[in-house]
Amino acid sequence: MDPQLVAVVAVILAAMVFDYTNGFHDAANAIATSVSTRALTPRVALLMAAVGNFVGAHLGTEVAKTVGEDLVSLPLGIPSLGVVFAGVLGAITWNLITWYFGLPSSSSHALFGGLVGATLMASFGEVQWGNIVNKVLIPMVFSPVVGLILGFLFMIAIMWTFRRGHPGKLNRGFRLAQTFSAAAMAVGHGIQDAAKTMGIVVLALYTGGYQSSATHIPQWVYWASATMLALGTYAGGWRIIRTLGRKIIDLGPAEGFAAETVASSVLYFNALVLHAPISTTHTITSAIMGVGATKRLSAVRWNVAGNIVIAWVTTFPAAALIACLVYLVVRPLF
Repeated sequence: MDPQLVAVVAVILAAMVFDYTNGFHDAANAIATSVSTRALTPRVALLMAAVGNFVGAHLGTEVAKTVGEDLVSLPLGIPSLGVVFAGVLGAITWNLITWYFGLPSSSSHALFGGLVGATLMASFGEVQWGNIVNKVLIPMVFSPVVGLILGFLFMIAIMWTFRRGHPGKLNRGFRLAQTFSAAAMAVGHGIQDAAKTMGIVVLALYTGGYQSSATHIPQWVYWASATMLALGTYAGGWRIIRTLGRKIIDLGPAEGFAAETVASSVLYFNALVLHAPISTTHTITSAIMGVGATKRLSAVRWNVAGNIVIAWVTTFPAAALIACLVYLVVRPLF
């Protein structure tokens, strides 16, 4: 068999495994609030999230192009495929580590860090630092801040608007509304996260010489990425779901609706307007914190939030370091 074809297939399979781990690692992003408020049963919520991810994958073309073209520059050939392979394995490893400890870290930044780390280890690759700063690091800082502030303000608006409402009726109404906000969150996750896997597959096809464009996404790539993300989502990442749904704050239906609505809005704006590949994990977690702070500052378990922030900060460099080590191991194979 053609060695170049074997290398391309190996990278695509690794990307699909990453996609699957992304699904069960980040399933909590879409469903934790709905499950914790009992708006949806766990399996119904997971099924909704899987379908939403599948739909969203077909809307994330611009994010996929950013990942495939704007982060690293690699020449054509098998050695470049080794770099991408090591980067993806670094991201998978960090996903599994943070999943084991129940930390909602960013699969997106694990992937970016893995690519950068492996590229730095190679003698022929180039990291596009300007794009890394503008399209990864700046959004990484600002999207949680925006999620926190908007979550706080939107929850204040809800509390003021429904201040004279009957608590029982309001809870029932917001549980119903969460069906729609959770679905919007799932689609937003698909737009962002399935697109990142598609970008990796396109990068593999381009560097392997199997297509001439670094931005064209074949139709089968949409379906493969969406399917693996949906399957991973349906498998469920219960460790992280418990962290987001219960350990940060005790969510009610109104709080869950507010957090999901804010987070999905931020995801859509960044993907469809700015074409920025932001973290769904950072966005929903910060929105939950902002919503919780409207009760009182002590309502947010800041020690848990602090551990999550540490995971956020360490994800990019940790995945990069792991990818460097993986590249040293796999380099003789490519």
